[in-house]
Amino acid sequence: MPAWPEPMREIAGLGPADLGEDILNAAAPLVLRGLAADWPMVRAALVSDRAGSDYLRRHYQGATVGAMLGGADAGGRFFYNAQMDGFNFQPVRVRLDGVLDEIEAKREMDPAPTIYVGSTTVDTCLPGFRAHNDLDLRGRDALASIWIGNRTRIAAHYDVPDNVAVVAAGRRRFTLFPPEQLKNLYIGPLDFTPAGQAISLVDFARPDFARFPRFAEALRHAQVAELGPGDAIFIPSMWWHHIEALAPFNVLLNYWWRSVPDYMDTPTGTLMAALLTLRELPPAQRRAWQEMFRHYVFEADAETAAHIPPHARGVLSPLTADGARALRGHLLKKLNR
Repeated sequence: MPAWPEPMREIAGLGPADLGEDILNAAAPLVLRGLAADWPMVRAALVSDRAGSDYLRRHYQGATVGAMLGGADAGGRFFYNAQMDGFNFQPVRVRLDGVLDEIEAKREMDPAPTIYVGSTTVDTCLPGFRAHNDLDLRGRDALASIWIGNRTRIAAHYDVPDNVAVVAAGRRRFTLFPPEQLKNLYIGPLDFTPAGQAISLVDFARPDFARFPRFAEALRHAQVAELGPGDAIFIPSMWWHHIEALAPFNVLLNYWWRSVPDYMDTPTGTLMAALLTLRELPPAQRRAWQEMFRHYVFEADAETAAHIPPHARGVLSPLTADGARALRGHLLKKLNR
């Protein structure tokens, strides 16, 4: 019998201004119960779904948003089609008030067609919303996004930035896995994805352990939490997370940031370049390059280039904005040969 995920660690009693560095730099996920309980949006949503929807409408000024529309037969799951040459949903550009109308009109349907507005910048879509519904992230330049829909299931995926997500309306269940469970999650294509990130091919509602036997091991390392209005969760960088919206009307705000200088590129590009240059090498050469990466990247320290005069260290010098620009230009020349 597969193991059931363990409950996630929780902290209660904090407010939007109480997020310390111990939380924002944590290495493991953390539930923050009631963190945004005093947000006006949360208080409105607790009155009724309609009150929560009306609160959003008061800030909406007509900008179109990206939405995904799925059929009732998908069970709320945004995924590939049966042939894996397309997807089981339709992307559209629509008005947000139209989405809210559609969610309300279909709230009693079971199953219902799936409606989902994902990763929409709050300040663009809802000007003024964050004046009274926001978090203090200690000076971090975070991207604040809003996610709105009915009952949906988002396949397990990772994000490069750290993330604090706040449930502003409805209920959501988060199932998280540490990065080392990658091999047990049966990840799909890296370059053909439903929404930009590679996803697990396992249907968490009906896991097929005959097809995906190692998923049972992933569940042994999973952590789960169910959040209601005002609750928040900290998701560290690179942790795999599966998200289920459990109510007829759900609103989530999240804040993404990276604790590195802006001039550093995403490591995803490095992975793609490695697939281009390393994966097909003979085993002995791959092992040699593995040692090269260990020495110059993963275990690099002050001794790595200490034998080279500082002025001659080139790309082995500490990275700066100018150095990053020069290195990026060098890489572009190589890639465009």
